[in-house]
Amino acid sequence: MKLLADGLPDFPDFPPGEVWLAGAGPGDPGLLTLHALHALRAADDIVHDALVDPRILQLAGNQAKLIFAGKRGGRPSSQQADINDLLIERARMGRRVLRLKGGDPFVFGRGGEEALALTRAGLRFRIIPGITSGLAAAALAGIPATMRETNHAVILVAGSRAVDDTSAAEWEKLASAGQPIIVYMPMANLPEIMSAFERGGMAPDTPAVIISSSTTPEERIIETQLGTAARDAAMQGVDAPAIVIVGAIAEMRQRLLANMVGAR
Repeated sequence: MKLLADGLPDFPDFPPGEVWLAGAGPGDPGLLTLHALHALRAADDIVHDALVDPRILQLAGNQAKLIFAGKRGGRPSSQQADINDLLIERARMGRRVLRLKGGDPFVFGRGGEEALALTRAGLRFRIIPGITSGLAAAALAGIPATMRETNHAVILVAGSRAVDDTSAAEWEKLASAGQPIIVYMPMANLPEIMSAFERGGMAPDTPAVIISSSTTPEERIIETQLGTAARDAAMQGVDAPAIVIVGAIAEMRQRLLANMVGAR
C-alpha cells in the first residue's frame, strides 16, 4: 500500500485479527510517524486514550470505529484489565485493532502490559513506537535532553506514583544522581516530588521548566526553579497533562529561544 508519495516504501498489511500498539506522539499531528498514520487509515477499531489529540483522530479511515479507553490519574478511568480484554475481544471478532496512545506506548504507556496480555491470548500484534512526550516537549521548548557541557544522562520518571513514607527515599535517590530529571504526570504530587528532590541534594534554585499540553493550542510553558515550581504551578493554574524538567538543561531554553523558529 502506498501512503503518501510514490517514493515511499510499501507499508505492512494490517490483517484482520491483529492488534497494533502505536504511539501518537505528544499531540501535534505533524509528529506522527508514517506507520502510525498508515495504521489510523487502515484500522477497523481505534482504541484510544485520553491524551490522543482530536486532530489525530480525525485522520482515521471512514470505516474506523473510535473507542475511548482513557486512563487519567485521579479521575474515573478505564481499568487496565478491561482495556486488555477489549483489545482481545475485538481482535477475536476479526477486527483490525489499533491501540493508540499519546507519546510512546512503551514509555509510561502500559504498552508492555497490553503486549503481554495479547501474547497470553495467542494474538498477533505489532509495535509502532511514537515520539515520547517528555523528550518531545522538552526539545520543542528549546531544552535538549543531553548536552556535553552539562550531562551525559537524563532520568525519565513517572510522577503519578504517590510520594509517601515508603517511596520518598527513592525520589531522593533520583536527585542524588546529579542528572537532569524529566517527570511525566507530575501535577498531582508536584509539591512532594519537588521537596524530595531538595532533600536528595538538589539546590532550591535549580532551573526547572513546567510544560503543559505540549504541541497543542493549550500549551503553556513556565520557567521556574525547583524551590518555587509547585507554588508557581498552583498560582498559574497549570493542570495535567504536563511534564516538569529539572536540572541544568532547563536553562538552555533562554539561550536558544531568541533564534529558535516556532518556539513559544
